[in-house]
Amino acid sequence: MGPMPGHYQKYTPKQPNIAELKTALLSIWNDLPQEFIDKTILTFQQRLDFRVLLQLVGILNTAFSLNTERAAEIRH
Repeated sequence: MGPMPGHYQKYTPKQPNIAELKTALLSIWNDLPQEFIDKTILTFQQRLDFRVLLQLVGILNTAFSLNTERAAEIRH
Protein backbone atom coordinates (compact mmCIF):
# COMPACT_ATOMS: atom_id res chain seq x y z
CA MET A 1 0.00 0.00 0.00
CA GLY A 2 2.95 2.34 0.44
CA PRO A 3 4.60 4.24 3.25
CA MET A 4 1.62 6.32 4.42
CA PRO A 5 -0.24 3.81 6.67
CA GLY A 6 2.88 2.89 8.63
CA HIS A 7 3.78 6.52 9.28
CA TYR A 8 0.23 7.37 10.29
CA GLN A 9 0.17 4.62 12.93
CA LYS A 10 2.61 6.52 15.14
CA TYR A 11 -0.06 9.19 15.68
CA THR A 12 -3.23 8.78 17.69
CA PRO A 13 -5.90 6.91 15.71
CA LYS A 14 -7.89 10.11 15.17
CA GLN A 15 -6.51 13.58 15.64
CA PRO A 16 -8.83 15.53 17.95
CA ASN A 17 -8.66 18.72 15.91
CA ILE A 18 -7.69 20.10 12.51
CA ALA A 19 -4.41 21.62 13.74
CA GLU A 20 -3.15 18.24 15.00
CA LEU A 21 -4.31 16.53 11.81
CA LYS A 22 -2.41 19.10 9.72
CA THR A 23 0.70 18.54 11.85
CA ALA A 24 0.45 14.76 11.41
CA LEU A 25 -0.10 15.00 7.65
CA LEU A 26 2.75 17.46 7.20
CA SER A 27 5.08 15.18 9.15
CA ILE A 28 4.05 12.18 7.05
CA TRP A 29 4.50 14.18 3.83
CA ASN A 30 7.96 15.36 4.87
CA ASP A 31 9.01 11.78 5.65
CA LEU A 32 7.99 10.44 2.23
CA PRO A 33 10.94 9.51 0.04
CA GLN A 34 11.19 11.66 -3.09
CA GLU A 35 11.32 8.50 -5.23
CA PHE A 36 7.88 7.46 -3.90
CA ILE A 37 6.44 10.90 -4.70
CA ASP A 38 7.96 10.87 -8.21
CA LYS A 39 6.58 7.38 -8.97
CA THR A 40 3.14 8.35 -7.67
CA ILE A 41 3.04 11.46 -9.86
CA LEU A 42 4.22 9.50 -12.91
CA THR A 43 1.57 6.82 -12.36
CA PHE A 44 -1.12 9.50 -12.01
CA GLN A 45 0.04 11.24 -15.20
CA GLN A 46 -0.03 7.94 -17.11
CA ARG A 47 -3.57 7.17 -15.92
CA LEU A 48 -4.70 10.70 -16.80
CA ASP A 49 -3.12 10.46 -20.27
CA PHE A 50 -4.91 7.14 -20.82
CA ARG A 51 -8.28 8.62 -19.77
CA VAL A 52 -7.78 11.57 -22.14
CA LEU A 53 -6.94 9.15 -24.95
CA LEU A 54 -10.09 7.12 -24.25
CA GLN A 55 -12.18 10.30 -24.33
CA LEU A 56 -10.61 11.32 -27.65
CA VAL A 57 -11.27 7.89 -29.16
CA GLY A 58 -14.87 8.09 -27.98
CA ILE A 59 -15.30 11.52 -29.55
CA LEU A 60 -13.76 10.38 -32.82
CA ASN A 61 -15.91 7.24 -32.89
CA THR A 62 -19.03 9.32 -32.36
CA ALA A 63 -18.06 11.79 -35.09
CA PHE A 64 -17.20 8.99 -37.51
CA SER A 65 -20.47 7.21 -36.75
CA LEU A 66 -22.49 10.38 -37.35
CA ASN A 67 -20.69 11.08 -40.63
CA THR A 68 -21.22 7.49 -41.80
CA GLU A 69 -24.96 7.72 -41.05
CA ARG A 70 -25.24 11.03 -42.89
CA ALA A 71 -23.38 9.65 -45.90
CA ALA A 72 -25.75 6.67 -45.99
CA GLU A 73 -28.77 8.99 -45.89
CA ILE A 74 -27.40 11.07 -48.75
CA ARG A 75 -26.82 7.98 -50.91
CA HIS A 76 -30.43 6.85 -50.54
